[in-house]
Amino acid sequence: MLARILEEEILPLVDKPSRYLGNEVNAVHKDPATVEVRIALAFPDLYDLGLGNLGLHILYAAVNGQPWAACERLYAPAQDLEAALRERGLPLFTLESRSPVRELDLLGFTLQSELTYTNILNMLDLSGLSLRTADRREDDPLTCAGGPAVFNPEPLAPFLDFFVIGDG
Repeated sequence: MLARILEEEILPLVDKPSRYLGNEVNAVHKDPATVEVRIALAFPDLYDLGLGNLGLHILYAAVNGQPWAACERLYAPAQDLEAALRERGLPLFTLESRSPVRELDLLGFTLQSELTYTNILNMLDLSGLSLRTADRREDDPLTCAGGPAVFNPEPLAPFLDFFVIGDG
């Protein structure tokens, strides 16, 4: 249902809708019902800035190489899509299956700069997740972060379940 609303009512109205299609060459589309674990790798900035992140490409391919796991991608939405989602009360979604983030098992952020910390909070909010880990439900996805901007994880500690320091 979310996919239909996005494709028919929202994406035709936003600037650069191809940012949200998830049909690039080498994109992997697995049926969520056929895997045990669903993961989203999130870049907390626009698709245009995050698409070239080599670390995400490596992790995406490695996870999708496992038959029991599905890995999808997620980027911070541009202002026009964010406004449309909030106006209609719709959640942030993954590119490949257009699934609400809440349906995943793990949401992993790659942090290239401390300047994107606030984007993480916005993405959590758009996903319908409580900002603070202590306030989340048991069936919400685990949240984590890795990358060069997590060498001091303390500023984000109340908001993410764990950190992968040195990689990711």
